[in-house]
Amino acid sequence: MQIQVVKSKIHRVKITQADLNYIGSITIDESLMLASNIIEGEKVQIVNINNGERIETYAIKGVKGSGEVCMNGPAARKVQPGDIVIIISYASMPLNEAKKFTPALIFPNEETNQLD
Repeated sequence: MQIQVVKSKIHRVKITQADLNYIGSITIDESLMLASNIIEGEKVQIVNINNGERIETYAIKGVKGSGEVCMNGPAARKVQPGDIVIIISYASMPLNEAKKFTPALIFPNEETNQLD
């Protein structure tokens, strides 16, 4: 049996931009991606603290150390710059492995989107 578990979580970051005319995805500061073990192209779920929206998309690398978190494409209608979101990715694995697995959870500064 395979189950899905939380693999990575960036807990409470601020949306810095919403770009409706971009093809799609969410741009995330590369430093946050590295720290949370999220890779470019990985499916992620975005949970908007401000309005309760849940969005699935994929991650693309932003400029390392920039603090940027930009929602792109049609999903940009579901967030506003300044909204606080949680970014989550999941992994499928056997139950035995899942019981021992430790996800990468990071808690950046909400104001700067930087790791303190």
